Amino acid sequence: MSGPEVDLQVRDGVAVISLDAPERRNALTLAMATELARTIARVDADPEVRSAVVRGSGGHFCAGAHRELLHDVAEDPADPRRYAALGVVYDSFFRLGRLGVPVVASVRGAAVGAGVNLLLAADVRVVGASTRIVAGFGAIGLHPGGGHLLLAAAALGRSGAAAMTLLNQELDGDGSVRAGLARECVADDEVDVRAFALAAAAPDDPELSRRVTASFRRSVGPTVVEWEQAMEAERASQMWSLRRRAQR
Repeated sequence: MSGPEVDLQVRDGVAVISLDAPERRNALTLAMATELARTIARVDADPEVRSAVVRGSGGHFCAGAHRELLHDVAEDPADPRRYAALGVVYDSFFRLGRLGVPVVASVRGAAVGAGVNLLLAADVRVVGASTRIVAGFGAIGLHPGGGHLLLAAAALGRSGAAAMTLLNQELDGDGSVRAGLARECVADDEVDVRAFALAAAAPDDPELSRRVTASFRRSVGPTVVEWEQAMEAERASQMWSLRRRAQR
C-alpha cells in the first residue's frame, strides 16, 4: 500500500512508513500530512501489525511544515480553513504518537520543526552519524506548536528541552544519544536496517504487542489529555507568531 508521498510497506508484522518527497526534504504539505495521518490509521487498523518504523527518503527525515503552508496560514491564522490546515499537520504526528504499536523513528539527515515533533512522537529513535536535529522555531520567528515543549521535555528532560526549544541548540547523531533522545547512533547506511531490527524485536503476537504498548502509554505518558492540552496551550501563541512574522 502506498500513496504519492507516503509509502507503506508491511513485512513480518512491521509496518514501514516512509515520507517520500525528497525534493523538499520531506517537508509536510497539507496533502502529505493528510496522507500520513491516513496511512497511520491504516496501520492502526491492521491487526497483523505488531510494530512500526517511520523514516524519510532521500537522506533526510523531515524538514518540518512546508514553507508555503506556513505562509498561507500566516495570512490569516484565525481563518477557519487555515486554522484547520495547521491542525492537520499536528494530527499527523499526534496519530503517530498514539499508534497502538511501538514506533521506531529511523532518522538520517535533517529533522526540523514539525519534523522534530514527528520523531519525538516515536517511542524509540535510531539516528545516523550525519543527523541534525533542529527545533528551529525561534530561529525563524515562530513559537513552537503541536505540543513540542511537552514532547521535548518528555524525551530530553527539562534542561535538554530548554536548550533545544529556548536556546535553539542543535543535536547531532552522537549528541542525540548522549542527551537521551536517541537509542543508538550508527552509520547513515545502517540506520534503516537497525531501526527495522529494533521494531522486529517486538513480540511476535500483535495483540500482546498492542496491549503492552497501551499499558506503556498509560503508565509513562504523555497521556492523550496532556498532549492535547499542550497543543492548545501553544497554538494561540504559534498563530500569533505566524501572523507577526508575515506582517514584518
